[in-house]
Amino acid sequence: MTLDANIVIAYLNGDPIVIEQIVRWRKEGVTLFLSAAAEAEVLSFPALTATELQTTEHFLIENFISIPIDRSLARHAAALRRMLKIKLWDASIAATALVTHTPLVTRNVKDFRKVPGIRLMTI
Repeated sequence: MTLDANIVIAYLNGDPIVIEQIVRWRKEGVTLFLSAAAEAEVLSFPALTATELQTTEHFLIENFISIPIDRSLARHAAALRRMLKIKLWDASIAATALVTHTPLVTRNVKDFRKVPGIRLMTI
C-alpha cells in the first residue's frame, strides 16, 4: 500500500479507524510505502514541537518504506501533472503508487480518481 499524507496525519491525530487498519496491515506483514512528498507534508506543520517532530520522524522510519523522488519518479510525476493539471505533491504521491504497483490509500479520492491506472482505497 502507498499511503497519502492525510492517512498518516489521521493516524498521528488518533483516528481509531485509521489506527486499527494500519495496525492490522502491519500485523499481516503488508508493505506500507510513503512517498517522500507525503513524508514532507507530514513533517511540514510549523506547529510541531521539537519533541513531536522527533517522535513523528521515528514513527515514519519504523512503519513505512520511504520512496525517494528520483529522476524516474520525478518524470512520472511531471507527466501526471502536465496531463491532469494536479498539484505537484499529489502527482508525486500518485506516481509513487503507480511505480510501486500498489493501491493508494487516501481520504482525498477526488484529487486522484482521474489518474490513469491508479487503484484507490479509502479508510
